[in-house]
Amino acid sequence: MAGLLAAHAREFAGIALANVVREYPHYESHWRIDDTPVPPIRELHPCFYGSFDWHSCVEMFWVLAHLLRHYPAFVPADEIRAVVNAHLTEPALAAEAACFAPEHHRTTQRPYGWSILLALTRETATWDDPDAARWSAALQPLSGLFVTRFLEWLPKVTYPIRYGLHENGAFGLSRALPYADYLASQGEPHLREVITETAWRWFGSDRDYPGAWEPSGADFLTPALAEAELMSRLMPAADFGAWLEGFLPGIDDRNPAALFTPAVVTDASDGLIAHLHGLNLHRAWCWRRIVAALPDGDGRVSAIEAASREHADASLPQVTEGPYAVEHFLAYYALLLLSDAE
Repeated sequence: MAGLLAAHAREFAGIALANVVREYPHYESHWRIDDTPVPPIRELHPCFYGSFDWHSCVEMFWVLAHLLRHYPAFVPADEIRAVVNAHLTEPALAAEAACFAPEHHRTTQRPYGWSILLALTRETATWDDPDAARWSAALQPLSGLFVTRFLEWLPKVTYPIRYGLHENGAFGLSRALPYADYLASQGEPHLREVITETAWRWFGSDRDYPGAWEPSGADFLTPALAEAELMSRLMPAADFGAWLEGFLPGIDDRNPAALFTPAVVTDASDGLIAHLHGLNLHRAWCWRRIVAALPDGDGRVSAIEAASREHADASLPQVTEGPYAVEHFLAYYALLLLSDAE
């Protein structure tokens, strides 16, 4: 994986650099409560206006920050730094926070966009770099708002959302958890505690998950493996191995077959069918995370490692060769996989 990342990091960076400033086409998901004309996108979102939709733009900024921090020799570092400096400013991010602040927007981007913004904040907050320190400080009003929204929302949610789109609860918790760990290290454990309690309440007793029902036609997340990946973060290896056996029995025999078979994408220019490339890379990442959490010598390792490779091979070429329906988001999942990011 490291060799693939070295080979393609510059291309991933180029895609992200192009997309964060590509204003149109654009999909806006904010609520409208009256007939006031919608402001121009760059007025509404002076920072995250590119890459088709808000959360995809945040993903592309995470790609840029992650590449610049961890792989600066492979990417146009000066160009990335200049673009991020121009966007992650206090005025721009204060306007973003103001846009999400109204009470009627409390569900907007929940939880997918919230968690990605927290991942970007963690990337900058844990990086010993003067620019990153400034970016992290500028992100605080928006990340603080989303932390508050998580804390208000999660205790109310009796049932998890399990399908493979933006509302998926397991992926949202998983991507928010590293920032929650960071806050806990700074003496603020509440988000970590609430995420952990919610994950166990939602998923701790799950058994015999119907993985054979995957995928749905527009999935870009794998509900079964998103849940398993999240739970792998919350228990020791032996306990997780036992939980996984109850949750997905038959892994060593590549059952259910649907979870071991890459999704077929018949038209990557169709925005919803194109989601399935994201599903393949998300599965590849989840399988890698799952195998890393199992105890040494676990008999399921070879089947899981093969499934991760097969899913990666099916969709990694689309990151740099696919149409815009894929291009505006897929580099995020490729980088999660290739850098084995948390």
